[in-house]
Amino acid sequence: MKKILILSTALAGLASVASAEVIVMSWGGAYGAAQTEAHLKPFTAATGIPTTMLDSDNPATPIKAMVEASNVTNDIASLEYADAIRLCDEGLLEPIDPAILPAGSDGTPAMEDFLPGAVTECAVSTDIWSTVWAYDTTKFAEGAAPTTAADFFDLEKFPGKRGVKKSAKALLEFALMADGVAPADVYATLSTPEGLDRAFAKLDTIKKDVVWWEAGAQPPQLLADGEVVMTTGYNGRIFNAAISEGKPFKIVWDAQIYENEMYAIPKGAPNKEEALQFIAFATSTEGLRASATYISYGPARKSSFKEEIIFQDGKTVMGPHLPTAPENLGNALESSFEFWVDKDVELGERFNAWLSSN
Repeated sequence: MKKILILSTALAGLASVASAEVIVMSWGGAYGAAQTEAHLKPFTAATGIPTTMLDSDNPATPIKAMVEASNVTNDIASLEYADAIRLCDEGLLEPIDPAILPAGSDGTPAMEDFLPGAVTECAVSTDIWSTVWAYDTTKFAEGAAPTTAADFFDLEKFPGKRGVKKSAKALLEFALMADGVAPADVYATLSTPEGLDRAFAKLDTIKKDVVWWEAGAQPPQLLADGEVVMTTGYNGRIFNAAISEGKPFKIVWDAQIYENEMYAIPKGAPNKEEALQFIAFATSTEGLRASATYISYGPARKSSFKEEIIFQDGKTVMGPHLPTAPENLGNALESSFEFWVDKDVELGERFNAWLSSN
């Protein structure tokens, strides 16, 4: 009888493991595919725990609805940094103990290995993406191409239309850095009336030559169509056009503005323990480095750069294409969630008024 009881208990445990399936909700497209290949499939291979990827336009919306309805069917959500903070503050995400995160491959403790801001109370960074600017190399003579944010605003030295996102966020910061404000001083400067005036005055210098964009696919298309000679954009979109499609585009990292994408666990997730295992696995040195071989978003761990990262084409070295590469962080700014929570409405109204003015 004792042997039967032990065997029954063991089988029950195996059945529990077998029935646990980690459901991950992400953004679909190339990004979701990268996470599937770099995180979901290797996690299942290593643990035997099955995983499933679900696509969403923005995972924060269905996750919030699930938790509030007490009908949570997902275990992991890929969230923008601001949404991860907000949902955590609202009590809609499970806290994540940093102690579950493995040390770096070089032995560095996790919290020393992750870049600043990459680990929050309820979420851990999957990667870092950025708003950058880029130009069409065929439009400039060799040795006479733009190299600094100030060049983006110099219409005399570099004539031609500029592609710019129709949004105050990231644009005001970019304008100030182009005007000589150090990244560390950007938000303090923007918090003053004089600093805000300075940012808009800088934007005035290119306003008549701006082609506004709103969707991430537009900047590389504007460059390809010859509608602009340089444009702001998301680094992954420009990388894809340049490397995968062979377009003559070059990213300039000066004054890049970067943000974390985060893995989080919805409150009441059916497989919380397995979800914690997944996050620890996916955000390890190896997990973050693997992701960067599929898409040009940077690992949030320093140790992920200890070995060279190669794109899936087998030849492109990813380091120069990643926001978190040391050489690309020299004049970089981490977007401030706190600033934009406080100022988004106010600055959005002023930006729209500026757009409509002569």
